[in-house]
Amino acid sequence: MTLSTRTVVFGPARLCIEDIVALSRRTAAARLDTDAAFTQRISAGAQYLDRLLEEEGQIYGVTTGYGDSCTVGIPMDLVSELPHHLYTYHGCGLGEYFNPPQTRAILAARLASLTRGYSGVSMGLLQQLTALITHDILPRVPAEGSVGASGDLTPLSYVVAAMCGERDVVVQDELMSAATALQAAGLEPLRLRPKEGLAMMNGTAVMTALACLAWDKARYVSDMATRITALAVATAAGNAYHFDEALFAAKPHPGQQRVAARLRADISDIGSEQRLQDRYSLRCAPHVIGVLEDALPFLRSTIENELNSANDNPLIDPQEMRLLHGGHFYGGHIAFAMDSLKNLVANVADLLDRQMALLVDARYNHGLPANLSGATGPRAAINHGLKALQISVSAWTAEALKLTMPASVFSRSTECHNQDKVSMGTIAARDCLRVLQLTEQVLAAMLITVRQGVQLRAREGGATVQLGAGAAAFVRELEQDIAFIDEDVALEPLLRQLMRKIDGQAWSMYDQAHS
Repeated sequence: MTLSTRTVVFGPARLCIEDIVALSRRTAAARLDTDAAFTQRISAGAQYLDRLLEEEGQIYGVTTGYGDSCTVGIPMDLVSELPHHLYTYHGCGLGEYFNPPQTRAILAARLASLTRGYSGVSMGLLQQLTALITHDILPRVPAEGSVGASGDLTPLSYVVAAMCGERDVVVQDELMSAATALQAAGLEPLRLRPKEGLAMMNGTAVMTALACLAWDKARYVSDMATRITALAVATAAGNAYHFDEALFAAKPHPGQQRVAARLRADISDIGSEQRLQDRYSLRCAPHVIGVLEDALPFLRSTIENELNSANDNPLIDPQEMRLLHGGHFYGGHIAFAMDSLKNLVANVADLLDRQMALLVDARYNHGLPANLSGATGPRAAINHGLKALQISVSAWTAEALKLTMPASVFSRSTECHNQDKVSMGTIAARDCLRVLQLTEQVLAAMLITVRQGVQLRAREGGATVQLGAGAAAFVRELEQDIAFIDEDVALEPLLRQLMRKIDGQAWSMYDQAHS
């Protein structure tokens, strides 16, 4: 994929979620800041470490072992080998591998942290990490094996190993050795300086990268669920007055009000007689989606604070020249954000699942055929419409709801009780992405449902709402992708096509206000 002209500059400036998402999608390029003050700050930390070593000072993870082994002194002639042992013995991840967008986001998140200037790494390491992003050399990183404090040690070991020419990488969908990929790109394997292995691995880059991607997906889920709700109300011949501005002024949650305003723009009453009250999944949609909408700004702030943090240990104050031992690798904020977000998103999946259950049921869809079947005449007897699709939606929703158990409360004491309280942030982030995937599957099914339902409502009559310009244009777009279903058809190929479009955020929705 050709990179756009947009460039994300890594240095003192604060980065945002959209920067990481753009890099993950290869719609932006990465560049290190070239300002002299930035390069001097980076060099100062590395030089300070050199001076401490010359004075034979004790530095955790440099002249000592790691974790519980911090009481083990490292002979000076072996100090240079220690970083390579760190990533070697952490090469024990399992499970599925992170996909290319996730891996790119991980590289970017680690670079973002190291360029804060507190980690004591060299410009050479930052350049090597930037080169991986530029040449799209993607370390093959197993997803399982991090407890989220002392950071994402095991998954990040695969990143630093690749920088050093070890283990496997993926380049343009081809699996090859890291050494081969570096050579093809004109790069030399990195030889780590003291502390650089620890600086690369001892941080929250994996969970933070996944959190950036999850937040971006959740924002789109909020928008799509709102528009789908508008079309569900139209399909059900529902009551547009449920989203009245005066009504929502009485309960001033701004996100909830924003969802109601979008629904008002998408549907309006046309003067026909309507029911006094629709069922909750239609009437209370702003109250469900609005909780997610209201949480997004707070979650953005939490994720971006972590993204722009120095989160390894020890840190080096490059101005005061002090060594600072602490626990910034602890991923509690990301764990909370991801546990919260997956709950919010699963609730939206449940809302849409309930909407579909109403729309396909002839007892509740107000005059439409059972299962929204488009078949007529004698053939109606053998056609089943969206009957099976509703079962699948129920299954996907149930699985999403099952995954809302918070990961952050399952701390485990590890590493000889040195890491005796851990965040589980990476597991929470992985769970959140899975909930989002399941919810996107529900969205895909609901796109088929409302596209079918809106046409059936026009055919059967009894409409009480009119589509606004945005919603009507969206229906026309859907009609290009989704054929009206009058004969039973296997929907899997269409669902997968719609999933790709949802993942790529192919449909423009509303003006964004999630910051």
